[in-house]
Amino acid sequence: MQNTELLLKELTLEEKCALLSGAETFKTRGMPEHGIPQIWLSDGPHGLRKQAGESDHLGLNPSVPATCFPTASAVANSWDAALGEKIGAALGEEAAAQGLLAGLNAARNALGESQLILPRQSSYLGTLVDDLVTKGVMDPYRMMTSRSEYRLTLRQDNADTRLTPIGREYGLVQDDRWTKYQQTQAVLDAERRRLHDAHLRTADLRAAMEAAGLAPAAEGGIAEELLRRPEIDYPLIAGMIGWGEGITPMLAERLETEIKYAGYIARQDRMIHEVARHEKTLIPEDFSYTELTGLTLEAREKLARIRPKNLGQAGRIPGVSPSDVAQLSIALAAKRS
Repeated sequence: MQNTELLLKELTLEEKCALLSGAETFKTRGMPEHGIPQIWLSDGPHGLRKQAGESDHLGLNPSVPATCFPTASAVANSWDAALGEKIGAALGEEAAAQGLLAGLNAARNALGESQLILPRQSSYLGTLVDDLVTKGVMDPYRMMTSRSEYRLTLRQDNADTRLTPIGREYGLVQDDRWTKYQQTQAVLDAERRRLHDAHLRTADLRAAMEAAGLAPAAEGGIAEELLRRPEIDYPLIAGMIGWGEGITPMLAERLETEIKYAGYIARQDRMIHEVARHEKTLIPEDFSYTELTGLTLEAREKLARIRPKNLGQAGRIPGVSPSDVAQLSIALAAKRS
C-alpha cells in the first residue's frame, strides 16, 4: 500500500466516508484504484476481531491477537490491511459501545479533527477501552461494574451529567436533547438548594416518622442533613415540605443517593483528581525504558511493548508497581528539565 499521507490527499471526503461504511455486513469497502484492499472481518467494518486463516461470515475461525488503541478506531482510521490484524481479540457485545466511539473518531479523523479519548473515570466505555489498551485482549473481554474502581461515581443515574456535555462538544447531542439536559440540571440544582435551606420542625418530623412506622427522630433539622440518615428517604421529607418542582421519583432517588453517600463520593472525587494529575504527565512516543535500571525487568518490558500515553495509564499496566511509576515520574521530570 502506498504512503498513507499521500493516499489521504488523493481521497475525496466522499471516498473516505465510503470506506467507513463498509461494503457489506462483514467486509470493508475496497478501492483497487487507490490500492486499498477489501478486508473480511468477523465483527464488521469497524475492524474488530480479524479472522485468522480462511475467513467466513460466521466468524468461527480463531481471531488474530490484537492491539487496541484509545480512540478505538484503528482500521477505520488507517485503511491498512495489516492493521486489521491488530484490533480487538474478542469484544463480544461490548463491541457495540466501542463501535460508537470508533465511528465518532473515524469520522473526526476524516475531517481532520481531534480524537475523543474517554478517561477511565468518565464512563464504563472509558474503562473498557483503557483496559484493552493497558491490559491487552488475549481473552474475551466482559464489561462488569467490578472492573471499575470508580463505581460510586459511574452510576446509571448520573450518566447524563458525565457524558452529555462530552456528546454535545463532539456533535452527538442535538439541540432538543441538550435543552432537556439543561432543564434537568436546573431542576436538580434548585432542589439541592431547597433541601439545603429547608428546616423541619421536630414535631413535624416525629409525626411523619411515626405515620411511616419508623422510630421517631430525636429532633428536626436541615432537610439535607436529615436525608443522610439511612431510615429517612426523600418521599418522607417531601411529605412535609412538598415535592420539588419538576422532581420525578427517579430524580428524587438520585438526589437521595448523592446526599447519603456524599462523603464517599467526595473521597472518590479526590482520588479521580489525583489520577487526572498523572494523566496530564505525558510520555513521549520515543521514550526509552531500557536505561531505567530502577524499574523491574517486567515493568521495562511491558512499558516498552504497550507504550502508554501518560503516567496514569502506565500505572494501570499489570506488573508495573507504584515504585516503578515513581521512578518513571522522576525520569520524565528529568527529561523535561
